[in-house]
Amino acid sequence: MITPMRVFVLLFNARTENEGIHTIQVGDRNKILMFESEDDATRFAVMLEAQDFPTPTVEAMDAEEIKEFCESADYDWEVIPEGALALPPETNLEQTDWELDESEPEDLADSDLDSIRRKLEGLL
Repeated sequence: MITPMRVFVLLFNARTENEGIHTIQVGDRNKILMFESEDDATRFAVMLEAQDFPTPTVEAMDAEEIKEFCESADYDWEVIPEGALALPPETNLEQTDWELDESEPEDLADSDLDSIRRKLEGLL
């Protein structure tokens, strides 16, 4: 029996309805980075945070599941070997796919804000 390859990816809003996986944009393509080492993924997450990016969560996942997701979403992927220093791009998207669409109303109901607050507190 073949053991699944475990890799580490970066998630935003992990385990919430608004969960998203970190991608980098290469040309007009999105690419998911799959780190062989949890330490390397954590180091990349810290570098993202230093660029004022929201703090991602490092999650272990099966590489085949990520590849299947990439194929279904038409994304690329790259395995980052242990010890390789991956650097985030110098520029970030102004607005991510998982953030509120600008066409949505800016005023959220208090109940929506409370719900979001509870979800964020649950991440701490």
